[in-house]
Amino acid sequence: MTPKEVAQRFHVNPKTVTRWAKAGKLTAIRTLGGHRRYRESEVLERLREYKEQPHI
Repeated sequence: MTPKEVAQRFHVNPKTVTRWAKAGKLTAIRTLGGHRRYRESEVLERLREYKEQPHI
């Protein structure tokens, strides 16, 4: 998944997704062109965890 696709799932900015990857919250896979991609299975797991957390 692209950073934009992940961001749409979480309703955040794509730069937030990049920060999560840098912080180790998501694993980014680099394409040959240097772009970040994310495994859908990992994104869906994080999304479940995200929805279970209370938000203020």
